[in-house]
Amino acid sequence: LKVRDLVCLLEQAVIDLLASYNVAAGRRAGAPGVYVGAAKIAALGLRVRRGCSYHGLALNADMDLAPFAAIDPCGYPGLAVTQCRDLGIEAGADELGEQLAARIAALIGQ
Repeated sequence: LKVRDLVCLLEQAVIDLLASYNVAAGRRAGAPGVYVGAAKIAALGLRVRRGCSYHGLALNADMDLAPFAAIDPCGYPGLAVTQCRDLGIEAGADELGEQLAARIAALIGQ
């Protein structure tokens, strides 16, 4: 599994998870992560060393988004950030994490 393939796989797992909640999400060329409309809902930060991947994926589930207003999220000035709770997804972080892990495992197994 090459690094770019891993990034695409992780993004697809989030896109598929959100689709299961009837939330349309997608990618942006040149800007890794997952977006719902103009807002970022998931960020990727990978470091690959000696064939091992460190860091990973952050899916905004239910959190205080106010601090994002004081920074340039992911280095993009004015980038809006959203979360699952604001999109009507009532599942908590633990449940979403389990569902996301299962989707990642299924995609890796293909």
